[in-house]
Amino acid sequence: MRPTRSSGRPRSEVREPGVATRARRTAGARVTSAAAAALLALTGCTGPSLSSSGEQGFVTSDGSVSVLEPSERKPPQGDVAGETVDGDPVALADFAGDVVVMPVWGSWCGPCIAEAPVLAAAARDLADDGVSFLGINNRDYDAASARQFTENNDLPYDSIYDPEGNLLLSFRGTLPPLSVPTTVVVDAEGRVAARIIGELNTSTLYGVIEDVVGRQLRTPQRSTEAPEGEGA
Repeated sequence: MRPTRSSGRPRSEVREPGVATRARRTAGARVTSAAAAALLALTGCTGPSLSSSGEQGFVTSDGSVSVLEPSERKPPQGDVAGETVDGDPVALADFAGDVVVMPVWGSWCGPCIAEAPVLAAAARDLADDGVSFLGINNRDYDAASARQFTENNDLPYDSIYDPEGNLLLSFRGTLPPLSVPTTVVVDAEGRVAARIIGELNTSTLYGVIEDVVGRQLRTPQRSTEAPEGEGA
């Protein structure tokens, strides 16, 4: 059960000091909500504000990918913890020793809806490979909307309910989420290792995870995805 990398390339790259950035094959600090909004605005969030309209604050392209070299990685600042959309306690520390994929999403976000099947399938496929998933739900001010999203998309992993975006400040100084959706990958030592900005696909997600775990993953889709340009 492993998805695949194909031969296309994402449309853009992001470069930051100390970050090993490359195009991929298509392949806590609890603070005020105003400060959290400022983080996203200052670091490149699309749209002029972080309203809950569903029309701002997300990007639709196959995302820019940043991967940190091991020597450049840092843990998040403070505890990344809270309650799930169902009200149960959960923390990043619960997954110590695993690589943790952390999608930042909202039920109002079209690209989040589009990438949800990819994330759900990967979470199931990688459950026995030392890779866990823990989402961060952002800007769903009604928890019922977030719960409905997880049910509708059959997400097999928990998400921290963080409507004000306070947890996003935990990633300052490393690879902060720049928009919704963003996917952050934390390595087995608890350090932020990679980030995908925008809607991801199977190939990009698996390529990043493979870089972080340091080995190739078995991905059935590799045998079914046609290289870019085929079948046109």
